[in-house]
Amino acid sequence: MRVRHYSLRTEEAYVAWIRRYIYFHHIRHPDAMGAAEINAFLTDLAVNGRVAAYTQSQALCALLFLYTTVLERPFGELGDVIRARRPKRLPVVLTRPEVLRVLEHLTDTYRLIGRLLYGSGLRLIEGLRLRVQDVDFGRHEITVRQGKGDKDRRTMLPSCIAADLQAHIERVRALHQRDLAEGYGRVYLPHALERKLPHAAAEFGWQYVFPAARRSRDPRSGAVRRHHAHEAAISRALTDAVRRSGIRKRATSHSFRHSFATHLLEAGHDIRTVQELLGHEDVSTTMIYCHVLNKGGLGVPSPLDGF
Repeated sequence: MRVRHYSLRTEEAYVAWIRRYIYFHHIRHPDAMGAAEINAFLTDLAVNGRVAAYTQSQALCALLFLYTTVLERPFGELGDVIRARRPKRLPVVLTRPEVLRVLEHLTDTYRLIGRLLYGSGLRLIEGLRLRVQDVDFGRHEITVRQGKGDKDRRTMLPSCIAADLQAHIERVRALHQRDLAEGYGRVYLPHALERKLPHAAAEFGWQYVFPAARRSRDPRSGAVRRHHAHEAAISRALTDAVRRSGIRKRATSHSFRHSFATHLLEAGHDIRTVQELLGHEDVSTTMIYCHVLNKGGLGVPSPLDGF
């Protein structure tokens, strides 16, 4: 997985599923098992574990990687493997007043992150992985590096948060200077950049815009660094803000991204432009927000409203 530059998250998830599969079949070697054992494991996840279709699909992907890549057994030899169907769900979208109510219940850095997610249409992990040099205040532009599908893209930087974001980055600069004075201050660099640019890890431009409160040890290299803020902390803060705002929707950090797209389409912006800003490979993915725009199901008034 590391040779193929899989992310640490994928590596941890795949290893966990493979281990769980082996223990499910009483520690039998995977090479001695096949389609029947995979089907039994996936069925148990669905029937007894009652996991979501996405979770079952992730487990299947991990096992396919094990057999086709690690054990070099072509998938065709495994026979018919049951694939779970992912249900089609409409995204949870907040109205503009609801977005403001949620943001009002966030404080300090959490509020800045929330405003950035909604104002730029970023995924949560994309916002947290932003480096200082990815924010262009002159062009009011943000560059997303290695987004979903390992693709780069550009999106807008809302003018109304530029001053607050600049002030925040100055506080990050002071934090970085303290780390350097204490013998730290180096940040994780992707792939071979740390070897090609040996001094870049200590440069301020490569630091995360939203660094973690504490330094931590890199699980792969063992180096002590300051990583970006953890997604779980931001998600908890946003969930709590939604609850305290009194909004009765199952809104998450991703709802800001959904709301960003929907509100742009409501304002009359071209769907291809929204697709580019979101980083969707296929416009059909962006088309789901057109369904959200319709009022009254399919945009047809109810006959009850005619009385």
